[in-house]
Amino acid sequence: MSGTFAGGDEALLRSLIPTTLAAVTARGAEFTAAEDAVQDALVEALRSWPAEPPRDPQGWLITVAWRRFLDASRASAARHRREDQVVLEPPPGPVVARDDTLWLYFLCAHPALTPSSAVALTLRAVGGLTTAQIARAYSVPEATMAQRISRAKRTVSGRRLDQPGDVATVLRVLYLVFNEGHSGEVDLAVEAVRLARQLAAAIDHPEVHGLLALMLLHQARRAARFTAGGALVPLAEQDRSRWDTALITEGVGLLQRALARGRLGEFQAQAAIAALHADAPTVAETDWVQIVEWYDELLALTGSAVARLNRAVAVGEADGPQAGLAALADVDPAVPRYTAVQAYLHERAGDGATAARLYAEAARQAPNLAEREHLLRQAARLNSR
Repeated sequence: MSGTFAGGDEALLRSLIPTTLAAVTARGAEFTAAEDAVQDALVEALRSWPAEPPRDPQGWLITVAWRRFLDASRASAARHRREDQVVLEPPPGPVVARDDTLWLYFLCAHPALTPSSAVALTLRAVGGLTTAQIARAYSVPEATMAQRISRAKRTVSGRRLDQPGDVATVLRVLYLVFNEGHSGEVDLAVEAVRLARQLAAAIDHPEVHGLLALMLLHQARRAARFTAGGALVPLAEQDRSRWDTALITEGVGLLQRALARGRLGEFQAQAAIAALHADAPTVAETDWVQIVEWYDELLALTGSAVARLNRAVAVGEADGPQAGLAALADVDPAVPRYTAVQAYLHERAGDGATAARLYAEAARQAPNLAEREHLLRQAARLNSR
């Protein structure tokens, strides 16, 4: 990596953060102090590396972060005794890669944290994003996000990285990050894929690979999801020639290897559904019967109300709209997008008037502008008839 660092290459610098933070924490620093020290080291790297790139960037960051931690410790009399107990300098020579990144994920996804705090802390500590970037991505004031991250750091501070973590919790946090999608200068979907790749490199677990496969298969359709003017394009109407075949191939390969291990999990099941959509050359050739079967597997694993809603759509495609409406009767009407699915199935059943009314009602419940405008267009289309 020597000589490859450029002033604007923040992505390269961010990729070194997890190992740096885990190394400083493993040497005795509490999480809050270690994270502050790493941030100081990053600022110094951005200042000095463009003119004088280090031979061992990872070792440089760990060394500087550790020294920043020691400087802060010396400045506080309350930490003086603890300072005497730690090793004052890291060993010389190149840093040997360790699997500490995995423990860092587990720490940031600690069950004591709320989901929103876990996501914010993961983006800050593992993703290397600034508090301002995270705040802009979530459209909240920077001070609010700073308080959220500070509370999260206090919660996990002092918890050592020596206990097995909950893979499911880590995956749920990454999936939450991915579902936030793109907002402002930070593309959270791309960031989630990057973090999932790191996690897949650190741990050999079928659900980790299942989640990465699911992300890649969804990301492959991204370019076709909106028109040039920003209008939402439903899956059935997307130009499939715009789907990223390389991402689809990678995602399907990851999924097949995960499924072959015989330890089915919810993300593998979701990825299997996404793969069936990706495999269909046209919407008419979609294997809806197999998709219904995978939704049955997903429901057996999770009991998810959202999965039950999506299953009703699949049943409507596989067995007809009346069967879909019968399946919808088993879904809680409070589930998000329930009314939109109800409208779609009524339209498929030939009841345009009911469908138009339901599309308008669903538009009022829509979580974002693009979806609301799409549903209003559906209502207007039916009313114009």
